[in-house]
Amino acid sequence: MRVDLIEVKNLYKNYETDEVVTKVLHDISFSITSGEFVAIMGPSGSGKSTLMHILSFLDRPTRGEYLFKGDDTSKFDDAKLARLRNREVGFVFQQFNLLPRTSVFDNVKLPLTYTSKIKESTKTEHVKKVVKSVGLDHRVNNLSNQLSGGEKQRVAIARALVNDPDVIFADEPTGNLDSKSGAQVMEILDDLSNQGKTVILVTHEQYTAEYAERIIKLKDGKIVSDNHDHHRRREGLKK
Repeated sequence: MRVDLIEVKNLYKNYETDEVVTKVLHDISFSITSGEFVAIMGPSGSGKSTLMHILSFLDRPTRGEYLFKGDDTSKFDDAKLARLRNREVGFVFQQFNLLPRTSVFDNVKLPLTYTSKIKESTKTEHVKKVVKSVGLDHRVNNLSNQLSGGEKQRVAIARALVNDPDVIFADEPTGNLDSKSGAQVMEILDDLSNQGKTVILVTHEQYTAEYAERIIKLKDGKIVSDNHDHHRRREGLKK
């Protein structure tokens, strides 16, 4: 049975600089259940990245409620938010954000430096297993700057998975890839969703968003549509 992992109620976000108030998000409310694959879409400036930053504990709302696993995140201090970022969520970015001239193995292992979730004695095997899960076991000792863009993004997904997070945030994960590599990356995210991971995708590309079972569209900081269509996926995409 799916339960609410994320719930936001009447969320607002403003940025203030030198007496200028920029209103970015207005009265956002929705919930996401565990195991859902949700795409957040919208043109540039619609607030989608700001919303993802709030949902992934990188930023706080100006007002409104954000409940994570039923807990009110406004009561969390910065240390607790940092722990949540490290243990509960994984990040995949458009720019890959890998350490250059560093092996695939060491890039993927990096988040384990900050966590006690995985026992020291099993870390090496665990990292290799995660690298294999994204189809890169033959590249595990290669340096990141020896990889193609698509391979780099798969390394980034492996790094996001290594702490076994509850939710994966993917911010324009296909933005720097050709269509074939982009499709491979989306297939991996789709498989993760089918295995029960919650995947929250931020994209402006309709084709990429179609992998999700639900698309939330933002415009000018407001939700303009929220489509649940659990039958949309997947066969049509694979033809």
